[in-house]
Amino acid sequence: MRTSVLAVGALATLALGLVGCSAGTPGDTSAEEATAWPDSITLSLVPSVEGEDLAEALDPLTSYLSEQLGIEVEGVVANDYAATVEALGADQAQVIISDAGSLYQAMQQYDAELVLRDVRFGATSYAAVGFTNNPDKYCADTPVMATYAASDIELSYCNGTEQAGTDARGAGPAGIDSLKKIDAGTKVALQAATSPAGYQYPMVAMREAGIDTDTGISQVPVEGNNNAVLAVAHGDAEVSFGYWDARTTVTAEVPDVAEKVVAFAYTEMIPNGGVAVAPTLPDDLVAKLTELMAGYADSSDEAKTVMFDLVGLSGWTSETASEEIERYGEILGEFAN
Repeated sequence: MRTSVLAVGALATLALGLVGCSAGTPGDTSAEEATAWPDSITLSLVPSVEGEDLAEALDPLTSYLSEQLGIEVEGVVANDYAATVEALGADQAQVIISDAGSLYQAMQQYDAELVLRDVRFGATSYAAVGFTNNPDKYCADTPVMATYAASDIELSYCNGTEQAGTDARGAGPAGIDSLKKIDAGTKVALQAATSPAGYQYPMVAMREAGIDTDTGISQVPVEGNNNAVLAVAHGDAEVSFGYWDARTTVTAEVPDVAEKVVAFAYTEMIPNGGVAVAPTLPDDLVAKLTELMAGYADSSDEAKTVMFDLVGLSGWTSETASEEIERYGEILGEFAN
């Protein structure tokens, strides 16, 4: 089933899975048997590409892990991130590659161990961005151009979120006080309530700015970060929110997006997802899996391609910064009902 595992995610998951998977049933095995490695481990993740393409692309990754570990690495595709948590809780998977919220739930509900964090362009976290088509209202200074290095695109920023002529950093919070300028009746495009960058962190930031998000704004529902940007670019909303920097997703449709859509605020940082393992896995298996996954991107040019093209990762890190996941748990608590 290796070919059914998500390429990069599977890898990360496996590493973590090994870290926490165990052989045998606790309480009725000898100490020696309890630390023995299982013949196979299963990881659960949500795919980033269509199945056939993924199956073909994943083979180098899963083969690498299986060969290096000496056990079969199997994978199951989950319908959504919440399903990865339930798979771990039901012992249908010992390793999961998931988003920050699901990692938090797995840690709280099933005592999962966070072993790796996703690294994208050198960062393990990102800000939600406030976008506007009305810089005269929301910008205290003239917007400047900075380069989004990942796409080599120049985009517009104000309120000190970025410095002119430099590579954008996307580090928040910045310009957050400008959210107070969102006045009654302002059309604000918001994504699904499960979206960290498109809804949750922005809603918390607006509430902290004194805005009544229930009655004080006119919510414009949109699906996806690209549509959040397009809502502002097309004038359907005055403000929207998305991940840093979602404007790169619409440059084909809106070539002058840097002129039409200005980034005016960054929220506090949102943690990337990562890999968590069940508490029953042998420690030495987890350690080896974590080591293999953390170094996978540097193992070959093919590995770099698999990771980046399939799941948008440049690597994993064992510096998990679990306090960021805990903070995300607090944010989730505000939307539990």
